Order: sequence, then structure tokens, then C-alpha cells
Amino acid sequence: MTDLKPQKRMAAEIMDVGENRVWMDSEQMEKISEAITRQDIRNLVEDGTIRKRDKKGNSKGRSREVKRQKQKGRRKGHGSRKGEKSARSNRDEWVEGIRAIRSELKDMKQEDDINNDTYWELYEKASGGFFRNVRHLKNHVSKEVEQ
Repeated sequence: MTDLKPQKRMAAEIMDVGENRVWMDSEQMEKISEAITRQDIRNLVEDGTIRKRDKKGNSKGRSREVKRQKQKGRRKGHGSRKGEKSARSNRDEWVEGIRAIRSELKDMKQEDDINNDTYWELYEKASGGFFRNVRHLKNHVSKEVEQ
């Protein structure tokens, strides 16, 4: 069998891939070995005698499965954690807290404990993280009423 290293190198350059991705038809080896110019190689590429192999990729199947499991709350135990406790997302806790505060604000407004302007002022403060919880909100409102 003849040495086809130069042809393989030229084909790789022409097709802009690595040499490992160059495929040559084993039945046309004589024809390939006769190709000595870049134009000859281009013609063989057009004929399909030389082709580029598909790129190998990493399957995302396993990572998708892990993601589905994590959405269910699995794979989140102590052994799977990295970083400090504070580095992990507390979004669910935040959502629970802000909903309670906003609900309380709504009730206060309906019961005329606060007017519309005060409601929006407190609403924005709550969104900014001013209140720790509903009790903190109530204390803040009662102190404002006293003044």
C-alpha cells in the first residue's frame, strides 16, 4: 500500500479539518496516490472519493437526565454540594417571603390601615429587601402610625 500522507495533509488543509477527520475511499487508493497537486485533491473531494468525517460530540443525554432529577429535588444532598451554604440559591425562600409580605400589604390596604401612597412606598421597600418578614413589616407600619 502506498504512502498517502501528503494527500491526507493536503486534503485536511483544503477541507479545513484535522488529518484524523479525512476519509479516503479504500477502493480508490490508486487514484488518490496519483493526485499530487492541490487541484487534484479538490477534484477528488468533489467526486466524494475523499470526504470529511463528522465531528464527534459529547452526548447531552446524561446531563439532561441529571437535570431532570435535580428539578425533582434529587442529587442535592450534602455530598453533592460545593461552596458555602450562603453560596447556594435561596430563591424559593425569597419567593415565599415576598409573597407573604405583599399579601399582608394588600390586606392592610383593603382594611384602610395604610393609604395607596404608603402602600406603594412599602411595596417598593419590600421588593428591595427592606423587610425581613411579615412581623418586621407590621412593626414598621405600627411605628410609622405612632409618629
